[in-house]
Parts: sequence; C-alpha cells; structure tokens
Amino acid sequence: MDGLVDGTSMLGVTFPGDSTVELGWHEIPVPGPGEVLLRTAASGICGSDLSNAYRERRDRGPRTYTGCIGGHEFAGTVTDLGPGVRAVAEGDLVLVYHVAGCGQCDICREGYMIHCGSPRRRAYGNQRDGGHAPFVLADASTCMPAPTGFSAVDAALMGCGFGTAYEGLRRVDVSGADDVLVVGLGPLGLATAMVARALGARRVVGVEVEESRRRWAKGLPFVDEVVEPGEVATRDQEEAMEAGFQVAVDASGSAAGRQLAIRALRAWGRCALLGEGGEVTLDVSADLLHKEVTVSGSWVTSVGNMARCARLLAEHDLHPEAVVEHVLPLTDADRAYALAAGRGTGKVCFVFDT
Repeated sequence: MDGLVDGTSMLGVTFPGDSTVELGWHEIPVPGPGEVLLRTAASGICGSDLSNAYRERRDRGPRTYTGCIGGHEFAGTVTDLGPGVRAVAEGDLVLVYHVAGCGQCDICREGYMIHCGSPRRRAYGNQRDGGHAPFVLADASTCMPAPTGFSAVDAALMGCGFGTAYEGLRRVDVSGADDVLVVGLGPLGLATAMVARALGARRVVGVEVEESRRRWAKGLPFVDEVVEPGEVATRDQEEAMEAGFQVAVDASGSAAGRQLAIRALRAWGRCALLGEGGEVTLDVSADLLHKEVTVSGSWVTSVGNMARCARLLAEHDLHPEAVVEHVLPLTDADRAYALAAGRGTGKVCFVFDT
C-alpha cells in the first residue's frame, strides 16, 4: 500500500459533487465493540457508486450519500478486532454485506439489513465509509470468512451484484429444467449468468445491444450463447405453449429489455426484474395473463443468502472475478470511474497491494 498510508492517515475516494471523484486524506479508524478493521484487498465500482459520483444522490432522505469514503462492494483481511468480536479472526479474508442495520428489528434478524427502517441503518459508501480506501471499519455482523479458493476480487463482488443476482434467481426457482435468458450483459447480467449456471440451468443465453459487451461475454464459459435483441423470438399466447424460455431475467433496467424478457417467456414462465430505474409498458392480457407468467422484482439479498451464493460458486469453481474487465489501483480513481461510466464497459475494480 505504498503511498496510500502515511502514519495514521490514509487516502480515500469521495464524491464532492459536480461529477468529480476526489482522492483525499482520512484518519485510519480504530475498531470499537462489535467492529473490525479491515485491510482492503479489493473494491468494486457499482452503478450506485456511479450515481453518487455523477448524478449526485443527495436528496434521498436517510439514504442520501453523505460525503463519506465511497465503495460498497469490497473485501479485506481482518487486521484488528474490537471487543466482543467472535465471528471472524485476525487474518481472515472476509466478504462484507454492504449495509449495517440496527440489528434488532425483524428485518435485520432475517438478514435483510438493506430494508432496515431504523435511523441507525447505514450503508457502506453512502452513510458510512466504504472500501475505496486501504482500510475500512466494518461491523462484525456484516462480515463472514470468504470460501476457500476465493480471491479478494471474488469476495468483493459478492456484497451487491452477485447477491442481487442470486436473490432474483431464487425468486424464479431456476433449476436444471430451465433455459434462462439474461437481458443486459453488464456486470449484473454477467453475475446473473454465472449464478444461473451454478444453480444448474440447462442453457444460459445472454442478449446485449452493445457489441463490445457481446464480444466480452462470448469469451465466458458460463454463457452458452450471446445474441442481439433482434435475434430473440417473442412469443404470443399460442406460440408460448410450445416454445420460449422458462426463465428470463432483465438486468438492463430498460423498458425494451424488460419487455423482451417477459415476451420471450413460454407459458407459465418466470421473469425476474433486477435492473434499476425506468418504466415499462405491457399488454397485461397478452404479456402476462394469457401466458400465465410470473414476474418478480428483487433488490439485493440477505446476509445468509450472500453467504450461500458464495459457497455455491466456490463449490462449482466459478469465480466472480471473471466478470471484471478493468483492474486499477486506487490512485487511478478518476480513470476507473470514467471507465465504469462508459457505455459497453465491463466491471471495474480497485485492487490493493496488500
């Protein structure tokens, strides 16, 4: 971490506004009761990080970005334990669930801290310092040891994108009887394809409008076929009785992508909507009722399901690192964010020299 640490200070990335990314000095934190200090090993850039940097999410009530160090997809090695911590030990490489809730409400007890309504809820990289720095203070309740064989980048990507993919696919009960269509082959779509393969999907087909992303996805072993949107057949009621996908997932967040996912289903098919934002217009009778399809929305996952997803991928020797297109040092934060914001770019991740 040469140059990133000076005594008790460290460099960290914040988003001061005006579509800028700032690298500045911050105090290295000290863990209190129930907390651990992590030496950051890897930290990914997610779409919500881009929103903080370029779309200035400062008007979202208690979930507003507060000027803290960015990054909510990260993993690190435990270097110091606060009093009372037993779940992890010094030297462990840990996954980190990206929200610390109150820990007392029913939602937190079920592991879905993302939905905690307490004012004590704080998300890494939004209301508390995240992983875009060489050290990060984490609640032990959000940490768990990475599976054997996982790299630091593998572990970092579990916290948001891969957990989101796993949760969505669980909602639609993917199995070996299913052909799965994934619409949108950005980082979330590729995560969805990998998890679908681990869950036993018979065939995984990806559809993407950007040629650069299609080219990238064609080199990945967990995607069986990569096509353009016009190559995917949509099915009316009669056709859907004999053909179509059993499962479709929209990871694009676009109206056209959502329509394609739903209309490509066969009768009694299941669709998960994972891409954020926007709207969609459907013919309820033709698209939903007469084909008897089920559409589920899903947002992030639980602590327990994040751990289950990591174990599942490790058991199948599948590595989230495979979806990363660009690896950069923290000192190249401006370039990293510019790359991540570009059309057709794959996953971008900071990796630290530990």
